[in-house]
Amino acid sequence: MTETMRTDRQEITVTDQDIDDIMVTALEGGIDYWCGAARVEGGSLGERASEQISWGGTLYLDDLDGGGTYTLDREKFMKGLKKFLDEYAEGRDLIFREDDLHTLDGASIDACDADTIIQCAVFGELMYG
Repeated sequence: MTETMRTDRQEITVTDQDIDDIMVTALEGGIDYWCGAARVEGGSLGERASEQISWGGTLYLDDLDGGGTYTLDREKFMKGLKKFLDEYAEGRDLIFREDDLHTLDGASIDACDADTIIQCAVFGELMYG
């Protein structure tokens, strides 16, 4: 599945694979300094927890300090991604451009970027780092 998102600068296409790539990066090192566990409740929709968001499910992110549990779903993820692209990705080459089509290059999102996206998604801003 693909989804079109309007950022401050352009309309871009985001694929499920982009979401999965970003989630793998986040869960395998991007958010582990503030998130103690990522849980799926009620059964996983994909083979891995990182696929839960692209499949329309919910992840529960437990704060490392025991301060709370935060939910992450596709809608929140997309809002976090938009905020990241609008406010934190200026000058970065994260979009493929071909004619009038702009596509996110999810594989170019590093651990710091993935952390920023997830924090923007669950907190609406950067809370850590």
